[in-house]
Amino acid sequence: MSEKKVSLLEGFKAFLMRGNVIDLAVAVVIGAAFTNIVNAVVKGIINPLVGAFGTQDLDNYSSCLQGPCTTDPKTGEMDGIEILWGSVLSATLSFLITAAVVYFLMVLPMAKYLARRAAMQAAKEGVRETIEVSELEVLKEIRDALVAQRTGGAPGPGAGDGSGGADGTAAGPREGR
Repeated sequence: MSEKKVSLLEGFKAFLMRGNVIDLAVAVVIGAAFTNIVNAVVKGIINPLVGAFGTQDLDNYSSCLQGPCTTDPKTGEMDGIEILWGSVLSATLSFLITAAVVYFLMVLPMAKYLARRAAMQAAKEGVRETIEVSELEVLKEIRDALVAQRTGGAPGPGAGDGSGGADGTAAGPREGR
């Protein structure tokens, strides 16, 4: 029962100080600004280009579903049911342009960077593994050489360990006798 309860304000502060919340907030702000740029490109460049093939810009393309689609100039009310498919097409183009820019300028380069980084990491691991294997092989050779010296596998009794023969004399042929 002596648990320390976190106050509501402390919990909110901890939530705000998380790195991913700050990153998300920055992404939303930049995304909103980027959306304005894309909408300006669609309305300022693409809509007039599409309108060059017709008589109006893209936002003004519509079809009448029922009855004559006429607007009463006095009241501003529309007679009939009008479908504004040009606005939908304009919004679709805005989405496609935004998605293409995000993919080609952000997602694709990041994926290539991460793939390159993973390949470099794999290469480092391969080199590290090769070094570990070669070190292990050298240590095995040293062990085998030491075992061979101790068991008499090397030429001459006691060769390499500094001791003489069984009678205390130096091992090997004597010169000048």
